[in-house]
Amino acid sequence: MTRTKNMCYEGSSKRLFRILLCLVSASRFAPSLIAQDFDQARPASSSPVMRARAILGLDGAANNSMGELSIQDDAFVFSRREGPVVRMPLSAIQGAFLSQEDKQVGGMPMAFGRAATPYGGGRAIGLFAHKKYDFMTLEYFDSNGGFRGTIYQLNKGQGQVLADKLGAKGVHVSGLEIATTKQRLETNNAK
Repeated sequence: MTRTKNMCYEGSSKRLFRILLCLVSASRFAPSLIAQDFDQARPASSSPVMRARAILGLDGAANNSMGELSIQDDAFVFSRREGPVVRMPLSAIQGAFLSQEDKQVGGMPMAFGRAATPYGGGRAIGLFAHKKYDFMTLEYFDSNGGFRGTIYQLNKGQGQVLADKLGAKGVHVSGLEIATTKQRLETNNAK
């Protein structure tokens, strides 16, 4: 009787080993298959998608809503997971301003930790509790002819990429980094 039990266990363990072997070999190819299907399903756009926060002033989106920015054809597009996609024609944009600011991260727990740290150690923590962000402000005319403005918060470095793409499409862009680049060019040309 024990011999038949051992044979059953051996047979089932061999089947289990074969199944696991098949699953492991199939899992090697799964990421490439998924990536191919994803690339085919993605709509073609003229610029990469950037994660952003619409801080203020965007019609059709709540303040501080997270979404994705892109430039598709001749439109500036802000899309969210829920809610409608907000499209703004590039011809309606009158100007764009790029700035960079830093914000304290960590919220109230970080503030309490800084306050509770003895011997002025909270100041040292404060040096590392900041993160830099790019802010893009757009001035545009809405569909009724009203002059409006909206502010977007992007991760550091993405604001310059967006400013370059808008500038290539003919939108007037100004800002700190752009102004310093122009000053460097003027200084080099004067020499």
